[in-house]
Amino acid sequence: MPEVKVGDINMYYEVHGEGEPLVMINGAGASVEWSYWLIPTYSREFRLVLFDNRGVGRTDRPDVVYTAAMMSEDLAGLLDAIDINSAHIRGFSFGGMIAQEFALRYPERVRSLVLTVTSCGGPNSVIAPPADMPDIQQLPPKEATEALLRCFITEEFINKNPFVFQQLVGFALEHPVDLGGFAKHTGAIASHDTYDRLPDIRVPTLVLAGDADTIIPVENARILASRIPNAELVILKNAGHMLIEVAHEADSVMLDFFKRHRTEK
Repeated sequence: MPEVKVGDINMYYEVHGEGEPLVMINGAGASVEWSYWLIPTYSREFRLVLFDNRGVGRTDRPDVVYTAAMMSEDLAGLLDAIDINSAHIRGFSFGGMIAQEFALRYPERVRSLVLTVTSCGGPNSVIAPPADMPDIQQLPPKEATEALLRCFITEEFINKNPFVFQQLVGFALEHPVDLGGFAKHTGAIASHDTYDRLPDIRVPTLVLAGDADTIIPVENARILASRIPNAELVILKNAGHMLIEVAHEADSVMLDFFKRHRTEK
């Protein structure tokens, strides 16, 4: 299993395919397995780099306060260790916050940037209302997982695709979100605030969101796009936080963007 020393941690990573590097940054608590479904689509066109953030999966879990800035430094160290000077970057949810920090700190290392279902954080972001759901700690694992996934996926999709939903439940039970890492990442989300610095992002940027996202409301995408110079904004209809309802469309939009900004012609 590939692992490298980065600062105070050992980081787990995987590389799939060939071509220009494309780095995918996962959301809170999610290990690299949550990105495996992306491999067939993106590794055909790019050298896809997946990794476990600090606190989850096979990367170390130091008992310190985490921040998105700290984790952007982890990414810089990982790229140094595997000899990648610059890459296309896609951050999902909390991963999008890490991606913002990376683009602000290392603009020369970002060929293009995709911020998916994410936020600038701080007082200028839009917070979702509290979810009306049962206390999952009191539920059996399968019921708790179903309740959580219902926050990420629209009810319309679930009703029309019950088999797919149960497949997702099974996958989530097999690869559960790391609760310890999730708590550390949640703390980093609470301290994240790039609003004032977003105009300093000068790399080609795409902001992608779903209009039915109940975790990070779509208004946050509009805020990001309005603050980042020349950012492209794509809002997908009837899509929740996971964008699974429009997975093919989302992949098509992102692949088109990355291809348009290839630097090696």
